[in-house]
This record gives sequence, C-alpha cells and structure tokens, in this order.
Amino acid sequence: MWLVQRLPQAGSRIAWPKHLARWLPALPALLFLAVFFIVPVVEILQGGLYDGDGVLSVAQFARMTHSAVYVKVLASTFWIAFLTAALSVALGYPVAYLLARLSARSRERWLLWIVLPFWTSYLVKTYAWMLLLSKTGLLTIVATHLGLIDSASTLAPSLTGVLIGMAHAMLPLAVMTMLPIMRGINMQLVQAAQTLGADRATGFFTVFLPLSGAGAAAAGLLVFISSLGFFIVPALLGSPRESMVAQLVISSVLDLFDLRFAGALSTVLLLCSIVVFYVYDRVVGLSSLAGEAPERRAGSGGRMLPALIAIGRLAGKVSLSRGRERAEGAGGSFGLKAYTWVVVLALVLPIAFVVPLAFTKQSFVAFPPELFTMKWFVAFLESSVWQAALLRSLGVGLATAALALVLGFGASLALVRLPSRWRKPLFAMFIAPLIVPRIVVAVGLLYLFARWELAGTNAGLVIGHTVLAIPYVVVTLSASFKRFDWRLDDAAKMLGASALTRVRTVLLPLMAASLGSAFLFAFIVSFDDLTIAIFVSGGINTTLPKQMWDDIQLAVTPTLAAVATSLVFLMVFIVWLSSIFKRKSY
Repeated sequence: MWLVQRLPQAGSRIAWPKHLARWLPALPALLFLAVFFIVPVVEILQGGLYDGDGVLSVAQFARMTHSAVYVKVLASTFWIAFLTAALSVALGYPVAYLLARLSARSRERWLLWIVLPFWTSYLVKTYAWMLLLSKTGLLTIVATHLGLIDSASTLAPSLTGVLIGMAHAMLPLAVMTMLPIMRGINMQLVQAAQTLGADRATGFFTVFLPLSGAGAAAAGLLVFISSLGFFIVPALLGSPRESMVAQLVISSVLDLFDLRFAGALSTVLLLCSIVVFYVYDRVVGLSSLAGEAPERRAGSGGRMLPALIAIGRLAGKVSLSRGRERAEGAGGSFGLKAYTWVVVLALVLPIAFVVPLAFTKQSFVAFPPELFTMKWFVAFLESSVWQAALLRSLGVGLATAALALVLGFGASLALVRLPSRWRKPLFAMFIAPLIVPRIVVAVGLLYLFARWELAGTNAGLVIGHTVLAIPYVVVTLSASFKRFDWRLDDAAKMLGASALTRVRTVLLPLMAASLGSAFLFAFIVSFDDLTIAIFVSGGINTTLPKQMWDDIQLAVTPTLAAVATSLVFLMVFIVWLSSIFKRKSY
C-alpha cells in the first residue's frame, strides 16, 4: 500500500530531470544576459531615479523638462527617428514587394547587394556621405549647379544630411523586415481579385497592401527604435540643431562626468524601446524577427482595412481611366526593377565612392583624386596606433563571435525543445539587446564595469559585444533549427546515441553552414561596434572604430579613406563568405 502511494511521487521525480534538460542549453545564455544585460539596465533606472544620497528623486527627469535645450534635443530625436522610419519604409516597400515576387535564386542575388551596405560600418558610410555632402562635396556641387540649393547652402551639416545618412543606414533593415511578411502572403488572393475583374492596382491596394501592412508597421517600429540611439550620423552630418539624445548621453558621461543625468536620459530611451517592443509584438509578433510570417490575429487591422479598401477603389478608378492595358502590362514589373536598381545603386555607390580616394596622390581629400599611390595604405599598416587598434578589434571580434556562438547555439536549441508557452518569453529575452538602444546597454555596462574593474579591458569589450551579438546568433540559428529534419536526431537516439553524441555527430555537422553564418554575423557586430567601445575600451588602447571616430572628428584625411576602403574590402569578403554558407545550408 505504501509503495502504491509512493509511485506517483517517484514518477514525478523521474519526469523532472527530463523537463529540466530542455532548459539546460539555454541556462548559460540566460545567466549571461541576466548579469550583463538585465542588471546594467536596472542600474540605469536606479541611477536616474535616485540622487547622490540614495533618496528617490525625479530631479534628473525634471531637469530635462525645465531646460529648453533638453526639450529641443528630445523633440529633435523623436522627429528625426520618425522621419527616418517613414523614409525607410516608403523607399523600401517597393523593393521588398519586388523581392517577394522573385524566385529564390534571383531574390538572393538582389539581397546580396542590399545586405552589403547594411553590414558595412556606420562610420564608413557616414564618412562617405561627409565627402559627398560637405561644402565641397560632389553632390553639393551638383545640387548647386542644378539650382536645387543656393551657393551659400550646403547639404551637410544639416537636417537633410542627417536624414540622408540615417535613411541610407536603415533602409536595408526596413526591406529585410518587410520581406518575410510579404513572402508569407498568399498571392492567389490577388489573382482571385483579378479574376473577379480587379486590375493590378485595385488588387494590390485592396488585397496585398492590407495584408502587408503588419510588415510595414514592423519595419517602421524597428527603424524608429534603432534610430533613437543614433549618434554617429547626427554628430558628423548634422549641426547642433540636429543633436540627439545619444549625443547628450555621451557628453554627460565623458565631458561632464554626470552619470546620473546620463542614466535619466538612457531611461527615457529605454522606456521608449519597451513601448515600441510591446507594440511590435502586438502588431506583427516577435517570431517575424526569425524570418517567420506573422500570425493572423482576430480583428487585426480592422480599423485600417476600410480606409485601405477605399484607397484601393480610388486607385482602381484612376487606373481604369488610364487604361487597363497599361496597368496590367509588363511595364509594372520593369518599373519595379528599375526602381530597385536605383535604390541598390544609391546604397552601394556612396560606399564605393570612398575607394578611389584611398589611392590619391594628394595629401588631402579632393574629387576627382589624382591616382595612383598605395602610400596611405602603407601609412595605415605601419602606424603603431592603427596597428594596435586593428589587432585589438580582430582579437575581440573573434573572441566575441566564439562566445556568442556557444551561448546562442544553446539558446536556439532550447527554443526548439521547450513547450510553446515558454518560447515567446524566452525568445523575447534573447533578442532584447537587439531592441534596446545600444547607448542604453553601453551606459549600463559602464556602471557595472566601473565596480568590477573591467572598464578598459579586452574582457569588458568581449562581454559587451557578446551582449549585442547574441540576438543575431539566435535569430540566425532559430531559422535554421526550424528547417532541420529532426527525424535524423530521432534515428540516432533510437540507435543509442546520447544527447551530446547526437549534437556532435548529427546536429553540428548538418548545421555547419548556419553556424558559420552566425559566427560571421557576431564577428561583424563586434568589429563594427563603436558605442560599447566609447564607454568600455579605455582611452589609450582602443578599437579600430573608436580610432576612426577620434580621427574623423579632427580631419578628413586620405589615411581615413584607406582605413575605410580596407573595411569595405573586408566586409565584401565576409558577406561573400556568408552567402556561400547560406547556399550550403539549404
């Protein structure tokens, strides 16, 4: 009788380790993010909410509202972020629409040219726009000759220059966010509308546009929250009128040594990111970040649908008045391809513009350059300062990629094995550093590393960069795990292989290509980072982006062009290598 009563308890003890085993792969990543992401973010909240005596106070937040300067900076930040999001979605929507309609092979070729500018260093892209939009820049001269601006005006520094630089940086993100949602739309619905008598324009506005609205909203939200933390573009392409919150944070820490006010400013950005994060999940779902089409929610878009249908009917009438043949002809496809070519060229050419300047014989930057010399590359490679920065960035990048890959692999494996009710909160935890502005993470780590004596060390840089890289690894591997044939793992299990043996002999070999891509993405995130480096790298031994940042504010020199060109060539190689890994993963 006693044995019968004890059987359920014994059974529960046997089941518990199996349930726990599903969580084990994710525990290292969870602990890592809890210590180096959650704790620093919480400390930011405390730093902004408490005064020097440890008493709860809102004085730092009141300081923002009482000063007209801070109010203007806050308003400028949100306005620039909104305009950047609107421009990126508006310009990127036709590109994503075309890519969604192409075959997989053609789409990959187009994406290769879109991804390359996306992963190219922000500093390199901004440096290119400085050369193009400055008083003596090529585009400014052309605009002056065409009468678009007067001779006393300039495209940079100005709001126009900031928007051009930020839209150039964010447009690829908008395209890649909208594309999975558009690919998940059943085009037979559009064909059915055309069968019932609707022309292409009517079918697009009444069927495709409402269904893709979630993707456009998701892209806008992601670009908006990413733009809130920008400081490179407004600092180099804008005037003091275009200053943004991130610039105030950097100034408060590095110039004024006012960590509490920096914490209050970071808290504002953090709260905005949380709100946008929640809205993003409600609009399209977090799973879209892993390349999935959004789940259809009951009543989603109900208020917008009548307006979109009305717009579609109006567009249909206008199109009919111009002739059905024109609307349904091949010109629409040709027009989309021509527009996409223009967008791709606009993304690539500014970066390519830097390359010939690295080979100029002149000791200053001018266009057209007097070619041809390699002395600026020699100066870059022989400089002890640049050598130290390059070697440190390479070492930290490789260490970050390795650590992020190990943590991200376990996290992605757990996401596949855990019950569905746990996947969403766990996935949200892993990608949270992707949503929260980097400046917030950087200030939080500064709080933490100052106590742990990690500021200015390579270990601190690796930890900070790993926090930023984990979301990219998780997103990349989660998509691969969803395509993985788990029957192979089951077969190995039936033959007696242990869990570690199955991972080593089945999972890792079959996912080698995806692991390679994830490793490269993590390396790029670390190698390109400037925000963490500004707060953590230290003042003497710095990283390559930090050294570029210090030099670019002093003078625009051919040596900087040589450094930027070297980074472009490196990025081309990495993107090419990643494309090979991606082809092998299918």
